[in-house]
Amino acid sequence: MINKQVENKTMIRLRKIEGQIKGIQKMIEQRRYCIDVVMQITAAESALHTVAEIVLRNHLETCVKDAFMSKDIQKRDRKISELMKVYKNLRKH
Repeated sequence: MINKQVENKTMIRLRKIEGQIKGIQKMIEQRRYCIDVVMQITAAESALHTVAEIVLRNHLETCVKDAFMSKDIQKRDRKISELMKVYKNLRKH
């Protein structure tokens, strides 16, 4: 589960990303230079990836760690499957 520290850290970043997205919308409405728009989109994507990394690290340090310290083999297997699914999705991007 996401703890208060991770919540605070990610919410600050997500609010900044929200501002970036609004800026991109404004750029589109103003018919700004395409490459400038693409560069801002790339920056927003990078910022979202950073949020994903923070959340994933939290997951590894809490949920996955707990599962592997558990004697419940099925619980461990579920966490391995989850992580493999994430890994496969990351490879697509």
